[in-house]
Amino acid sequence: MIKIGIFGYGNLGRGVECAVAKNKDMELVGVFTRRNPESVKVRTPGVQVYHESAIEGMKDEIDVLILCGGSATDLPVQTPKYASMFSVVDSFDTHARIPEHFAHVDAAAKAAGTTCIISCGWDPGMFSLNRLYANCILPDGKDYTFWGKGVSQGHSDAVRRIEGVKDCRQYTIPVESALEAVRAGKQPELTTREKHERECFVVAEEGADLARIENEIKTMPNYFSDYNTTVHFITEEEMKRDHSGLPHGGSVIRTGVTGMNDEHTHVVEYTLKLDSNPEFTGSVIAAYARAVARLNKEGQTGCKTVFDIAPAYLSDLSGEELCAHLL
Repeated sequence: MIKIGIFGYGNLGRGVECAVAKNKDMELVGVFTRRNPESVKVRTPGVQVYHESAIEGMKDEIDVLILCGGSATDLPVQTPKYASMFSVVDSFDTHARIPEHFAHVDAAAKAAGTTCIISCGWDPGMFSLNRLYANCILPDGKDYTFWGKGVSQGHSDAVRRIEGVKDCRQYTIPVESALEAVRAGKQPELTTREKHERECFVVAEEGADLARIENEIKTMPNYFSDYNTTVHFITEEEMKRDHSGLPHGGSVIRTGVTGMNDEHTHVVEYTLKLDSNPEFTGSVIAAYARAVARLNKEGQTGCKTVFDIAPAYLSDLSGEELCAHLL
């Protein structure tokens, strides 16, 4: 059994817990939190909740520690820190900072002899793989990625870190005309702003400066500054009534040409329609946690991304079973 620890028990942590329960070769041995452990109730019978201060004493009890914090402020600190103690998986999703994050985690993991996978989920993650495959198959072509309509956990978390914000749901919405042009194989040149819009529903603290909050959201680099962003201030009751779900999805599309005279056009599209963003992300992470455990047992250390992992390492089936049933 692969012994799993979960650090952070928000939406993603609960999604990972559900995913671990679906994998017969995995066992959840503990959930770690910065909150009072007595205030956190997990769904897996017999699993204890610990304060984060207890984690260092459990090195021998955990094969893979899954970090479920946010990319804005948590993971840049937590992943290198815990990579020096455990093999870890995270879902760091600030695309512009992935190379920097990789370097920090790789240094810590190599020094400690641990194995880590960063930026694991559906984007970055599954979408990254499909971009790579399509680029290799259609070298003469162009990539497009559309997200949504759906709730972005990372962007919602980033807004919740703003002073005066009590809660937030941020929806990413593709610009339909851009999506249609790409699917038609027209290969349009699109700016970031022309591909997506962002819509935020914010519950503010009583007495908070709404104009300041709106400005901080719209000017936030890497998250909102390059997009047309609409901010709505709503009540807690409206949030619970209208925005309690966490759906998401999107498409990775590559259009390209083949033939000696570029006479044939091809469109490769990979699409996800997710009823629960955190539960699907947790399911991807659980599969890659299996790969981390196997790689570490083989003595492969340092930081990895989804590009480095052979697909067979994700499955609990043997090589013979994969060839017989999935190839």
